[in-house]
Amino acid sequence: MERKAFKMFLLPGFEAEYKKRHDEIWPELSELLKEVGIQNYSIFLDEETLTLFAYLEAEDLRLLDGLPAQSIMQKWWAFMGDIMKANPDNSPASVNLPAVFYLA
Repeated sequence: MERKAFKMFLLPGFEAEYKKRHDEIWPELSELLKEVGIQNYSIFLDEETLTLFAYLEAEDLRLLDGLPAQSIMQKWWAFMGDIMKANPDNSPASVNLPAVFYLA
């Protein structure tokens, strides 16, 4: 199992809305994420900095490379774009985090 961690950035005042939208995640999006092998996907919020910390596991992280081309992924990004920092293509502005320690 491969692991990936990254951070994203929530806009001020949208903490509750971010959680609400994820509590109501679209079934088609959940299915797509599972289809590419994503497991144990968690997102945490640092309420002081509004930084979102995401962690996921997948059998092959290269399979995630095709997600941006999926229409449901593009629709989700557009849906979320008003409450978080985003790139010009609506994908969330994110920073990959290198692993520095792992206890199995």
